[in-house]
Formats: sequence, structure tokens, C-alpha cells
Amino acid sequence: MLFHVRMDVHLPPSMPEADAAELKRVEKAKAQALQAEGKWRHLWRIVGQYSNVSIFDVESPDELHTLISTLPLFPYMKIEVMPLCRHPSSIRDDDR
Repeated sequence: MLFHVRMDVHLPPSMPEADAAELKRVEKAKAQALQAEGKWRHLWRIVGQYSNVSIFDVESPDELHTLISTLPLFPYMKIEVMPLCRHPSSIRDDDR
């Protein structure tokens, strides 16, 4: 199943810079591992915001929930999820 996921990150201004940097480092490693596994198919930054738009390819909504909720930045995110299905006018064979 494909899901469009928007994640807006809101770190508290009071968070020490070293803590924020470490959290971002661990988040990046987790995101890259999920991309390598094929679960996190696309990841785009939204210009001018600490936000991204992503496409996840997972077996179920439960799997997506588990993946997202285990992200290190999850406690600081506002998340919007939209399930996707293939459009009949698409010319791509690999967009499920």
C-alpha cells in the first residue's frame, strides 16, 4: 500500500542544540535505512519549512503507524497521512 505522508517537525526552542543535533542524526540514519529497505520510497523537503512530503510503500496502515511512531522525531511531529491508489490514467507501470 502506498501512503502520502506530510511531516511537520516542531522542536521546542528550549531543546539544547547538542540534543537536537543528535536527534536529527539518529532520525537521518533511520530514514535512510527505511529508504534502503524500500519502505520509504520518496522523501522531499518542503522549501522554507522544517517539513517533508514522503511516499511510503508498506503492507498495511498498521505497518505505516509502527514505522512513523518509531521515528526519533515522532514526538515533535504533526503528521498527515493520505492512502494512495493507482490512477487509471497513469502511464507508469511501477507506481502501483
